[in-house]
Amino acid sequence: MIAAACIGNLLEWYDFSVYALFAPYIARALLPPTDHLSQLAQSLLVFALGAVARPLGALLLGQFADRRGRGPALMLTCLLMGAGTALILCDPPYAVAGRASIVILCLARLLQGISAGGEIGGAASFLVERAGKGRAGFAGAFLQATMGLSNMLGAAVAAGLTALLTDAQMAQWGWRAPFAIGLLIIPFGLILRRGESAPPRTTVDHAPILHDLAHNHAGRFMAALGLSLLWGAAPYALVIYLPLYAQRFSGVTPHASYVASLAGNLALVAGSLAAGAIADRLGVRRMLVVATMMLIALPAPILGMLKSHPDTPTMIAVAASLCGLVALFVGAAPLGIASLFPSRIRATGIALSYNAAVALFGGFAPALLASLGLAWHGVPSAALYVALAALPALAALLSPPFARAHNAENPVGHAKKSIPEPGGRNGTLRTATRDERPS
Repeated sequence: MIAAACIGNLLEWYDFSVYALFAPYIARALLPPTDHLSQLAQSLLVFALGAVARPLGALLLGQFADRRGRGPALMLTCLLMGAGTALILCDPPYAVAGRASIVILCLARLLQGISAGGEIGGAASFLVERAGKGRAGFAGAFLQATMGLSNMLGAAVAAGLTALLTDAQMAQWGWRAPFAIGLLIIPFGLILRRGESAPPRTTVDHAPILHDLAHNHAGRFMAALGLSLLWGAAPYALVIYLPLYAQRFSGVTPHASYVASLAGNLALVAGSLAAGAIADRLGVRRMLVVATMMLIALPAPILGMLKSHPDTPTMIAVAASLCGLVALFVGAAPLGIASLFPSRIRATGIALSYNAAVALFGGFAPALLASLGLAWHGVPSAALYVALAALPALAALLSPPFARAHNAENPVGHAKKSIPEPGGRNGTLRTATRDERPS
């Protein structure tokens, strides 16, 4: 069950990770010749197209998952991600195809963004709804643990290629190898997901899903959006962008940054699973509040270590520390946001809130941070960026809609017809009702 739900998320983050890791080579191969910094910025802007397309994927595929089932939606997202990966792999160089290479690259990122936009809602809903009693947080944490695994895979491929190939070989054809590997994952994902289907719907709701979300759960949607701003910003700024930051502004070699990324993402995997388990035991709200405060206070001094000690051991320590901090929040976030919505609109609610946030704060983070430079008044820009995103997340955690959704002693509505809905302080599934009062 966990493997089927997470294989698409692994592929999504793997493709996003290797694109960011190999952005300088992609820019040199597929974009018009110019200075290296401008090429990198253009490549990262194309990377951000995936974030722009995510809300569209959330809107279309989230409703598809709520109406047709989690299993068929997860199959469709896997196919779309594979199509985008294949386009990047086969995209001819700019020197050969001219502007057509740019068009193909942009189309590929749009397809990958649509796929990623629908993936998160269906996968998160699938995991928390199929989890055993008291284990919804731990099950949902696998969604973020697979992000760490995919980043480790991407970093391992990058470290191996840069060790084996010269820079000229990397620029000519080596950068395509990671996308070929990503394409090979697709058949395994389809095989795993073909054998899984979501439990049958216990009720039939013919009301439009978006109307239900807007009129009956607007407060909870805004709380989910606030949490999602940090859920989207922290991984992009402190995990995906970190190797580029270290290379560009701290003098760390590419190979050293990729090796450190392996260690950091190991911390992300372990930390995400630990955060989910702690959320089940102590309460998801408490876990998220503590993690948010740590993300406000700690990234700046941790990143400051690289400025004075730009060596491999320090890079490894910085990567592990930052990824561990991110894990404490993102590991508990799937349960925290899933608990805000009843099952009939859960995939749509998660997908729209998360992907709207990523479109605003996530996908453009590498390009924006690369343009801003090292720091604002001595504080690393990535740390300030995450702290800014943490403020609405903290407000959401302290808001009345979030408190009502996670108050086990005050369940919403009256148990007339039961719908599985995660909630309560221990993150277990409780019974919601068809006539839930709007938040």
